[in-house]
Order: sequence, then C-alpha cells, then structure tokens
Amino acid sequence: MFYWIMKYVVIGPIVKAIFRPWIVGRTNIPASGAAILASNHLSVSDSVFLPLMIDRRMSFLAKSDYFTGKGIKGWATRVFMKASGQIAIDRTGGKASEDSLNTGLQVLGRGDLLGVYPEGTRSPDGQLYRGRTGLARMALEARVPVVPVVMVDTGAIMPIGRSIPRIGRVGMVIGAPLDFSRFHGMESDRYILRSVTDEIMVALQRLGEQRYDDVYASTVKDRRPPE
Repeated sequence: MFYWIMKYVVIGPIVKAIFRPWIVGRTNIPASGAAILASNHLSVSDSVFLPLMIDRRMSFLAKSDYFTGKGIKGWATRVFMKASGQIAIDRTGGKASEDSLNTGLQVLGRGDLLGVYPEGTRSPDGQLYRGRTGLARMALEARVPVVPVVMVDTGAIMPIGRSIPRIGRVGMVIGAPLDFSRFHGMESDRYILRSVTDEIMVALQRLGEQRYDDVYASTVKDRRPPE
C-alpha cells in the first residue's frame, strides 16, 4: 500500500509534473508474470523514473549504503528507496553476491518484475559497458524473459556526484522481451552466461544507440584519477 500511495499520491504526481517523463514501448512489459527489466544505468534517478512510468510494481536491488544513512537525510533516503520499491543488498562480493542473486530470485519467484542494471554500476561517461553475468544466471534459473530498457537523459539531469537534479525532460524506451528458453538448465555454464549477457547488451546498444565499450564500467571508474 505504501508503494502505491507514494507512486500515485505523494511522489509520482510531483515528479511527473516537474520532469514530464515520456515512455515508448510500454506494452512490451508483460501484463502479468515474472520478468527482468534490464536497463542501462546513467543516474541514480533511473530507479525512480522507470517504476513511475509502468503500471506494474517492480523492485530494484540497491546497495545497502542507501538504507544505512544517519540523521534526517538518511531517514529521507530510506523512505524514498523503499517507496520506489528498492531492496537493500550487500554488493561486496563472495557470499554477498550469492545472497543478492537469491534475493532477486525470490522477487521473480513471486511473479513480480525485477529491475537489474547489467553494467553493475552507473556509467561514468554515458557510454554502455560490458554486462555482468549475474543477470543471465537469474534469468535462466527463474526461466523468465528479459526486457531491455534504455533510459534517456537521466544522466543529464542528475549525473554522478550531483545530489539535487536539474530540471529537464527524461524518457525511456522499452524493447521487445528476449527469450532465452533455449538455454534453460544451462545456468551453470559460464560460456552460456556470457553469451546471454552479451546478447542483452547488444539489444540495449541497438535500442539506445549508445557507444559500447567491452570493458566493465567499474574498471573505467577505477582508472580515473580521484576528483
């Protein structure tokens, strides 16, 4: 109930009035049943605009740091993250990565929509980067379609390092669902997982026409000198 009140009564109307978000291909999202929405990632605001513009409830797996802040700002962030359907996960690797995958599978097991950023982190420069294979593993284990999503101009209104968004119009393009049923039962094969992941990234690149670089976004960030 809290999710829907925030979406349709409290946050949603204000955000729509200010940023006038647009959407193309909304009907490509399944009307029922579990599916993964795989999106490029330009801004922290991606996790706000996408759930706002689709009819069904969806959840994102978000790093736990967003839920542990102190004071009024920390409280406001927690409320906002929960209102936008985000679930806290530990992204430190190892067992934490396995727990994150299991959390995603639980969402899909309920027949819900799960939002995933296959790049693993926000793009440091607006380009599209190599996808992580956790998305493919979830799709094959849960046996669900993957719907490619391209966010447009969210990085312009709220780039990395900015806490208050600029006023501007943003949008999203939803592509046709990708069916990987031919690979069911092969989720332990790392070559299959890489192949599925690369197919998803190709679909995103074609849909959004972003420049693609076959390295991980986190690697690019690590190479950059501190600001």
